Amino acid sequence: MSNNVVIIASCGTDNPNRSTRAIHLATIAHKQGKNVTLFLLDEAVYLAKKGMIENLKAATGDIADDLMTYLQAHNVPIIACVPCVKARQFSEADLIEGARLGTAAELIQFTTDAAVISL
Repeated sequence: MSNNVVIIASCGTDNPNRSTRAIHLATIAHKQGKNVTLFLLDEAVYLAKKGMIENLKAATGDIADDLMTYLQAHNVPIIACVPCVKARQFSEADLIEGARLGTAAELIQFTTDAAVISL
C-alpha cells in the first residue's frame, strides 16, 4: 500500500465546510506520517490566494487558515491548477508561501501511486 495521499479540493470560499475539510484531511494525513499533496481545482484555488482564508472556518469550528499554516510549516505541497488560477485572474505571485501552480499532467502523476480523496 502506498504512503502517498492526494487531497483534491474543488470548493473554496464558496463552501467553507468542504474547503476547510480538505485542508483538515491533508493535515491529519500528514500527522499520520503520509506523504501528502493538496491539489486545488476550480474555486479551491482561492484557498491558496494570499488573504482569502483568514476568516474561513467550518461549522465544526476548524479554522482554514490555522490548518493551512500547519501545511505550510511542514512543507506539504500546495498546488493550484494553472488554468483555474488564470480564469480567476490572479497569478503565482498572488499565492501564499509554499504554494505553486501545477498542471493536470502533474495531478495525474501524483495520483498514479496514491490514495486520493476528492472534495
